[in-house]
Amino acid sequence: GINAEYGAEDHDFSYQNLPYGIFSTASNPTPRIGVAIGDWVLDVTAVKHLFSPELAEKCIEGQTTLNALMGAGRPAWTEFRNTLKKILSKDDPSLQNNAGLRASALIQNTEVIMHLPAQIGDYTDFYSSRNHATNVGTMFRGKDNALQPNWLHLPVGYHGRASSVVLSGTPIRRPTGQILPSPTATTPVFSPCKLMDFELEMGFFVGPGNDFGEPIKMGDAADHIFGMVLMNDWSARDIQKWEYVPLGPFNAKNFGTTISPWVVTMDALAPFRLPLEPKVDPEPLPYLVEKDSYQFDIKLFTAIRGENMTKPEIVASSNFKYMYWSPRQQLVHHSVTGCNMRPGDLLGSGTISGTEPHEYGSLLELCWKGTKEVKLGESGEIRKFLKDGDDVIMTGYAQGMGYRVGFGTCAGKVAP
Repeated sequence: GINAEYGAEDHDFSYQNLPYGIFSTASNPTPRIGVAIGDWVLDVTAVKHLFSPELAEKCIEGQTTLNALMGAGRPAWTEFRNTLKKILSKDDPSLQNNAGLRASALIQNTEVIMHLPAQIGDYTDFYSSRNHATNVGTMFRGKDNALQPNWLHLPVGYHGRASSVVLSGTPIRRPTGQILPSPTATTPVFSPCKLMDFELEMGFFVGPGNDFGEPIKMGDAADHIFGMVLMNDWSARDIQKWEYVPLGPFNAKNFGTTISPWVVTMDALAPFRLPLEPKVDPEPLPYLVEKDSYQFDIKLFTAIRGENMTKPEIVASSNFKYMYWSPRQQLVHHSVTGCNMRPGDLLGSGTISGTEPHEYGSLLELCWKGTKEVKLGESGEIRKFLKDGDDVIMTGYAQGMGYRVGFGTCAGKVAP
């Protein structure tokens, strides 16, 4: 049966995970909701009769994105997940004892074509890893001015470009723009980016939105967070350096942001919450204070495979636990003005860097602004920034007792 197929302890898509995505197949090109389970994808439309009629009608039938499910709210999410757990359990006869239904509802993951999981109306990127912000600040402003005065008081962010959020596997063209030809130059030249970089991030999708003018309160925030994906917020460091004062990143970030296709729910991540570490120096303003933890133990990896390499080599391993500001704090701050969030909005964490050099979430940090060389394993290849043909592959998982809750792959190749 199918259960033997997805029992592997190190499989990202365990029974405890059940992430959601949008897929199609060659035989049925209509995008629809799927659930990853081991090496299989459950076609939710094929088993919609096993859901309550309300849920099937509102969130499954004819849905080519997850937006309706995202917007349906926590009670619907709980019912949806519980129904799936029942359908896929070893003891439930509806799928186990029905070979015809199994044949039509379970598809090998090699047969599916994945699509963006949501219609992303708005995309915002934060800058919430203290180690990363300190590293970058030290490089550009010196150790004493590494963190700007606002950084420990609010989750710094900027509005990104939703139209160029793409699915894992999409090639990313090296951008062209204005760069300074030398460190002393004051006049730019028009040139392909020479300092192309990855940023190891995670993103979360907003569930139900808030009305215009009505902020989301901390006590309610978790009910507005649907689930998470891996994210590579590709960056053109030389374009960024020239353009970013005074309004922040613009073209340096808008040429591509890659996300993984499977959305891991906050329910699946709940067992991996870490104890609360209250912020005391300084204490945040009351609207940002958390009474319990919303930090998670998720191991993260970035590997690079150059054109002449036989296999990818890991250049950085980090952990989502290194975030200073949590997704909940980011969402509360984003909406505190009354800014209205909508189902399917994507909020990026910012580059996630740990305390040790091998945990840095960008080449900018790994090569320390070009002063060090980054070895790609035993391949003999070295990098400071990305070369054309480099495949950047991000993976991540939370490790349970005898099972994994993983995110699959967030990958993209640099195209000239």
